[in-house]
Amino acid sequence: QVQLVESGGGLVQPGGSLRLSCAASGFTFSMYAMSWYRQAPGKERELVASISSGTGSTNYPDSVKGRFTISRDNAKNMAYLQMNTLKPEDTAVYYCRVSILSHVYWGQGTQVTVSS
Repeated sequence: QVQLVESGGGLVQPGGSLRLSCAASGFTFSMYAMSWYRQAPGKERELVASISSGTGSTNYPDSVKGRFTISRDNAKNMAYLQMNTLKPEDTAVYYCRVSILSHVYWGQGTQVTVSS
């Protein structure tokens, strides 16, 4: 079955960096777009980055553009989110997501806390 497992979250000071990883299994990873979402307490889950299959084109909202970079390694069935210049407002649980045949799958999430 489809499984997504995130790792790499933690506590970081403002201005710091973290790299999140998403290990995927149970589907042909290279064929599907991957995305990262986040959800802060009391807020809706929001998209922070997506990467297509094939060309690997990427998309970011303005809130993270220039600071976050999504990438993928199809040989390892891994997706990554490099987060630089982190801000307190980036604090959230970060989720990996894939949509397969109109069914959406989520990982369990990894907590990112940006605080001094």
